[in-house]
Amino acid sequence: MFMPERLYNYMIDVGCRELEVLRQLRAETAALPQAHYQIAPDEGQLITFLLELIGARRTIDIGTFTGYSALAAALALPGDGEVITFDVSPTFTAVAWRYWHAAGVDHKIHQRLGPAIDGLKALIAAGEEGRFDFAFIDADKEGYDDYYEQALRLLRRGGLVALDNTLWRGRVADPENVNPKTLAFRAFNTKLHDDARVTPVMLPMGDGVTLARKRA
Repeated sequence: MFMPERLYNYMIDVGCRELEVLRQLRAETAALPQAHYQIAPDEGQLITFLLELIGARRTIDIGTFTGYSALAAALALPGDGEVITFDVSPTFTAVAWRYWHAAGVDHKIHQRLGPAIDGLKALIAAGEEGRFDFAFIDADKEGYDDYYEQALRLLRRGGLVALDNTLWRGRVADPENVNPKTLAFRAFNTKLHDDARVTPVMLPMGDGVTLARKRA
């Protein structure tokens, strides 16, 4: 979307260290009708980089799909690290478990099947507020605002939340596009821009990735 294919492929080849297990998972997922749900390898590399940068130990993954983002996170965490990942599909997450096991990180990953908003609220009720380092949000688009609010409560000061698809194929910049998902992203992006609780940055990566660092 943002650069010529040849240059993008070069960036992936030279700028990403995609492990073989991640490449295999991405290849299997590419054959699915829902393959467009999959994050790109450069996003997986970004997750790895950020988790190592902040010394993360506990992360939240909202929208498991076939498990690429959770796998990238688990591989970047120390041996006692933890990824709590949410999804509603036992079919897609069954694929994920095969690769988590093959990578030897399944002990780090805790899958919660069911609506993510309920699971996030349950973590808060269980006293987990302020005890996570990182959250990745890539689920139903109209739910981003609610997921963000709950994730922010769960993050420690200085923790990071990353949100996928925030440029929404460029539709957010088209004032004539009033699709509900477009409107949801447009409103959310404006809210995040003005949110004094975080320091945000929007990256022209994939379909748009926004990072927000919790300030207090």
